[in-house]
Amino acid sequence: MMKKDIAQVRKDIARRKQKKRTNHVDPPSSSAKFLVEEEKHGYFPTTSKASELEYQPAISKIVFKTMVAGIIFLACTISYQLDQPWLQKPKHLVTVAFTEEFPFATVNQWYQSKFGSPLAFVSNNGTSVTEKQSVLPVNGTISESFQTNGQGILIATDDTSKVFAMDEGTVLFAGNDRTTNKTVIIQHPDKSKSIYGNLSDITVNQYQFIKANQEIGSFAPSENDATQLYFAIEKNNQYLDPVQVIKVDETS
Repeated sequence: MMKKDIAQVRKDIARRKQKKRTNHVDPPSSSAKFLVEEEKHGYFPTTSKASELEYQPAISKIVFKTMVAGIIFLACTISYQLDQPWLQKPKHLVTVAFTEEFPFATVNQWYQSKFGSPLAFVSNNGTSVTEKQSVLPVNGTISESFQTNGQGILIATDDTSKVFAMDEGTVLFAGNDRTTNKTVIIQHPDKSKSIYGNLSDITVNQYQFIKANQEIGSFAPSENDATQLYFAIEKNNQYLDPVQVIKVDETS
């Protein structure tokens, strides 16, 4: 009886060992844990729900804007294919929009006449405005006339000087130009543009509203090997003699 009990105990022990061996599973690796987390939550653990919610509206806006742009492009294409009298004016407006610069300064002048303040895309940041208009953007002498190069004039000055805008308008460009280095281009309400080149410093930004005689930068003859300030006026894709334009403005 005792031998039977011992044998039974040994069988039970052997059976339990066998069961433990069959039930043993190696611990999951880091990659396996990563996959388990994916299956458990249904998304990558590194991507939060908040970022997903922000991403989806952004995609929706892009898709909407793309659809609108496509519809406008398709409408313009169809209008050019049709030869209908009532489409002549829309065709003209589209052509002007693609071939001419937007008249920021003209729109700004209209806005001021209606609402009494400029429609400024960029604030003036307290830039100074002189009470008395100068004949030239800086105090100096004309060292190269308009007749010499057919585009603008060069103004020589011995001292560092502030540069002022000839009239109110909107800054179309404020940065480096290949030929005139640091340059500011201002669009005026009559759709003309004044160009100021070889500046040593620029104090305005693109699309900023500029008042007449407002400081737009400075000119130092010793900097950038530029001893003369470049000044030009352009209208209807043609350069005008700045001296003649200023004389007309003075007599008007």
